Amino acid sequence: MPFWWPLVVLAFAYAICKFLLMLIPPNVPSIDVDASDVLAHGKETEENSFIYIPPRGRSQQSDKKVQCYEPATMKYLGYFPALSPAEVKERVALSRKAQKTWAQSSFKLRRQFLRILLKYIIEYQELICEVSSRDTGKTMVDASLGEIMTTCEKITWLLSEGERWLKPESRSSGRAMLHKVSRVEFHPLGVIGAIVPWNYPFHNIFNPMLAAVFSGNGIVIKVSEHASWSGCFYFRIIQAALAAVGAPENLVDVITGFSETGEALVSSVDKMIFVGSTAVGKMIMRNAAETLTPVTLELGGKDAFIICEDADVSHVAQVAVRGTLQSSGQNCAGAERFYVHKEIYSAFISQVTKIVKSVSAGPPLTGRYDMGAICLQEHSEHLQSLVNDALDKGAVIAVRGSFGHLGEDAVEQYFPPTVLINVNHNMKIMKEEAFGPIMPIMQFSSDEEAIKLANDSRYALGCAVFSGSKRRAKLIASQIQCGVAAINDFASNYMCQSLPFGGVKDSGFGRFAGIEGLRACCLVKSVVEDRFWPLIKTKIPKPIQYPVAENAFEFQEALVETLYGLNIWDRLRSLIDVLKFLTDQSSNVSRTRKSH
Repeated sequence: MPFWWPLVVLAFAYAICKFLLMLIPPNVPSIDVDASDVLAHGKETEENSFIYIPPRGRSQQSDKKVQCYEPATMKYLGYFPALSPAEVKERVALSRKAQKTWAQSSFKLRRQFLRILLKYIIEYQELICEVSSRDTGKTMVDASLGEIMTTCEKITWLLSEGERWLKPESRSSGRAMLHKVSRVEFHPLGVIGAIVPWNYPFHNIFNPMLAAVFSGNGIVIKVSEHASWSGCFYFRIIQAALAAVGAPENLVDVITGFSETGEALVSSVDKMIFVGSTAVGKMIMRNAAETLTPVTLELGGKDAFIICEDADVSHVAQVAVRGTLQSSGQNCAGAERFYVHKEIYSAFISQVTKIVKSVSAGPPLTGRYDMGAICLQEHSEHLQSLVNDALDKGAVIAVRGSFGHLGEDAVEQYFPPTVLINVNHNMKIMKEEAFGPIMPIMQFSSDEEAIKLANDSRYALGCAVFSGSKRRAKLIASQIQCGVAAINDFASNYMCQSLPFGGVKDSGFGRFAGIEGLRACCLVKSVVEDRFWPLIKTKIPKPIQYPVAENAFEFQEALVETLYGLNIWDRLRSLIDVLKFLTDQSSNVSRTRKSH
């Protein structure tokens, strides 16, 4: 019998045992979360059963309450307190106290917390999506894609790889420290602060929370004033899951309010994650500079969408329209600039026109619609101003979509899908972040021109390149200044949760998600120790001990060449010199001792 045969049998038996263990369902407890007050057909009270008309021309920020309403119907949802700076600091202090206990928790316990969340999310997908739809106006399908799938993917990635990337990592010690062992350790920072936007209220809360809690931190999240109603419900899910594993109270907190609330959070935490506009991101940086609080900024985007002449036009048209219209342009990495090769320009416009004409839009929970409402008050007016600017400068509307039945009070919360052609970079629509269902389409003649156009933007979050030649698409994407690139697809990067996410230029810096995002929640500590201690201990060579010897510098010269010389013979010769220096020095020391 060959000697390796028993090894094959053992390996096969191990694989079979592992497969059988996979068939045994994990023991994951269920959690109970009260949702009676958030269901669309649940309890209605006199207080929140009316149509809400937000005051025009002024912000809510002068109020002490965050008013919440359904953008698709303008139905009033309720209000939440706008926390004062003192209240924010108190919440952070409570989280900091809880974090000291949680930092000692095992990865096994943290994984159980993730499994409880995953179980609840899978069982209550419809509820989570409905709450998101009511608070932001997105359709149930868009909520499933952007809220449920991305969050489940992040949880499963953390379950599979999270501990691996947070364990101490060995590093080489180099030539001079060959007798040492070097490693990097990843320790919790303390309390992470996060200010998140309204576009994906469920995932925007869970994304930083999962990374922070799994790496041993506490976290306080300020949700957008435009998505506080849903955010506070999603917080109940987190609280229930933490309680189920015996985590300390207040480890995670969700706070509501306006700019004053956010400013207080920035000055109170150990690390700040901000997702939002470039203008607010700059304010976050200024405030963080006062306390030297590290920040991760994921800011505006105006992703370039490049379509070469050898691409599959009908397929790319479908991807392009979805990338633009998903949640009425509420996607976190929106396709906002389209560059199409002149040879297929007309064919692409024809395909896009056909698709946009078939799009149905309306209140997402009242019918089967492809597109929902605009979340932000008065944003439709801003979108129309961008279209008007383009029309004034020579652009043409190729096609404009229509809507189903809209309530009289909610008409201004909708914007028709709009395709613009004959656009150029002198138009605002090609320079400013739109965050809406507008497709401005330009022609290009060569790959070099497409790259130049794509890089002609102050934003640099992501890009998508489509070509029948994968090599060509990769070459184009490699020359575009951005943090995220998709080849023959759009926004697929975000479903690969092992990848970091973030941009450059006015799209921010730092990364969340992936290994880099997980470790960004950590104090990264370099550790060096003796490899064979106590048998071999580090000692300072005699020639450079105080007082240094007369030949100390000559010793250093020889030592440097011994370690780093390019020629092996020169290094050996220098090694002999080093040994001579050490021997001579030892002899001198011995003679000095005898003379005394």
